[in-house]
Amino acid sequence: MTEIDNISKAVITLVRLGAVFRFIYCMVRLQSAEDEAGQFKKRMKNAVIFYVIAESVWQLKAIIFYYY
Repeated sequence: MTEIDNISKAVITLVRLGAVFRFIYCMVRLQSAEDEAGQFKKRMKNAVIFYVIAESVWQLKAIIFYYY
């Protein structure tokens, strides 16, 4: 069971780091390409929405395991 917990923690860490790096990448690209500003703003918004949904899934999993 500890192996599954370690894998789960690794996936959570990868999701968090991926969302943060995607957001930072879009911010850097937004500064260098003003003509594509709308596209990168939308990508940043999508990265934030993905992060919120991913964190919600992990919290929902924890709640379900707590009750059952």
